[in-house]
Amino acid sequence: MSPQVVTSDQWLTARQELRTQEIALLRARDAVSAARRALPAVLVEKDYVFEGPGGSARLVDLFEGRRQLIIYHFMFDPAWDQGCKHCSFLTDNIGHPAHLHSRDTTIALVSRAPRAKIEPFQRRMGWILPWYSSYGSSFNYDFHVTLDEDVAPVQYDFRDKATLERDGEPFYTQGEQGGVSVFLREGDDVLHTYSAYGDNMELLQGTYNYLDLTPLGRQDSPGRPWLRHHDNYKPVVTACRPPTT
Repeated sequence: MSPQVVTSDQWLTARQELRTQEIALLRARDAVSAARRALPAVLVEKDYVFEGPGGSARLVDLFEGRRQLIIYHFMFDPAWDQGCKHCSFLTDNIGHPAHLHSRDTTIALVSRAPRAKIEPFQRRMGWILPWYSSYGSSFNYDFHVTLDEDVAPVQYDFRDKATLERDGEPFYTQGEQGGVSVFLREGDDVLHTYSAYGDNMELLQGTYNYLDLTPLGRQDSPGRPWLRHHDNYKPVVTACRPPTT
């Protein structure tokens, strides 16, 4: 659908009206961000062990000496040969970690798949983030991103199984799910400060934010999923490179 064509003065009037809405949204977002920062924290008492690029690591090791840690719970079942395309899309939207490091913050991926499956897929995708396997630990179950009621009561996005089914979201009651969790280090103590799941992680999807600026928008179409791993689009989209001399 093409936009209505108007005069410059008419466009300016419409744009000024939209600016008022954008400012209101910005203020509401700032208020939510402040409330998020003010959340209380929970001491992580379990001694989780992960397998990472450098071998075994405890949760406190994932901080890499920094004060804050953001973990993206990347959906990668041990039985799968590649990671989830939706989680891959989100990971593609993570910028260079140096910017987070400069603010005393580490970002890492954690999946239940073993490192033997993570490593080739990470090479294929070209990601430089540290990626750890939680295989063999209860980490995924405790943070409600692997759902199996034979292991632990089902809870996703802070709703139990009955609520999820009542809300028409039974697909969130089993298997691997995505999520993001935030931790703060106080010496050797680790505090869990925040987690988000499902659509509440949309803030992390930079591609959608760019598409929301355009007249065609996200171009989502029910029943016609467009999302692929970034090397599976036709034609393959490659990163822009400066001209050679």
